[in-house]
Amino acid sequence: MRLLQKLKRKSSPTHRGSGSNYAYATARVRAMKSNLLPRETYPRLMNMGIDEITRFIEESQYKQDVDELARVYDGVDLFEHALNRNLGVTFTKIINISEGELNYLISEYLKKYDIWSIKTILRGKYCNASVEEINDSLVAAGQLSYTFLSSLAEKESYESVIDALSGTDYYPTLKGYDGTNLSAIENQLDKEYYNGMFYAIGTPGSNDRKLFSKFIRTEIDIKNLSTLFRLKKAGVGEDEIADLILEGGLHLSMKEIEKLLPLPFSEFINSLEKYPYWEDISDIVSPEMDSLVDLETQLTRHSIKSAASFSHMYPLSIVPIMDYVLNKKNEVNNLRIILRGKAANLDEEIIRNQLVI
Repeated sequence: MRLLQKLKRKSSPTHRGSGSNYAYATARVRAMKSNLLPRETYPRLMNMGIDEITRFIEESQYKQDVDELARVYDGVDLFEHALNRNLGVTFTKIINISEGELNYLISEYLKKYDIWSIKTILRGKYCNASVEEINDSLVAAGQLSYTFLSSLAEKESYESVIDALSGTDYYPTLKGYDGTNLSAIENQLDKEYYNGMFYAIGTPGSNDRKLFSKFIRTEIDIKNLSTLFRLKKAGVGEDEIADLILEGGLHLSMKEIEKLLPLPFSEFINSLEKYPYWEDISDIVSPEMDSLVDLETQLTRHSIKSAASFSHMYPLSIVPIMDYVLNKKNEVNNLRIILRGKAANLDEEIIRNQLVI
């Protein structure tokens, strides 16, 4: 009950007031960012075997997470859990060192990890995955603790999972899940999340809020582009794609997207030349493209570059913190890609192409 009260309290508009400690929080985050792995680390890791990589992680900033989880897990699973745990601890620390409006905005943004974990649990139940398999993918980096999330993973049915979330903001959407319409529920959770973000930002009068709004709207553009590529490539109908599009994009407004929806795949690609994302994807997209992995990697790279440029414009704002959040998440993703790729004996070129460096 205390957890659910805490969730409601943090979601309250009363936390949108002043009293933010931007100077202190951004200074702390800059120090945290200095501990991220340098770019040159990744080529070194690519030249290592599994044993050397695991030893490197054991001796890095992830040491405490590895040590605490070693009693429960081993092998690559140990490092998967250690990486997820470190991500959760790191983002919780950011929430704890921030105050006032800043705390409110960060907390709202990090709810995306609550939604990720809820989706993971429901997908797991849908696919009859084991509790261990579900727990492998949980990221307790939002407001729901790992203990609470793992207790949801242990529930016997999706109904009991949803009942346990009845005191949260997610429940009105989740109660519409009937065991068959998972994609629709996941999409609705995403839409509610971004509606919540725009409510939290409000009418962006200050430069700080304008920049944060631009950051969120760019994120929506990236998600919508990925959705358009994936579904158009699969030949999904125009109406079905429209249902999955998120509103609020920066350059890809709903009006712009409505123009793109009826286009054949080749014409759709050509029409993207006028958008700022084209520079990053032009050399990898074509009507004959088989995989979208390279595309999604390039879009992630664009997000990180954009956040970095926003960060330099307003160093005493929420954007440098978002810049760190993206880079930290990317570091964890890169390490996971290398570990899983090496463990699966994937070709090094395939692994390297998925890294965002």
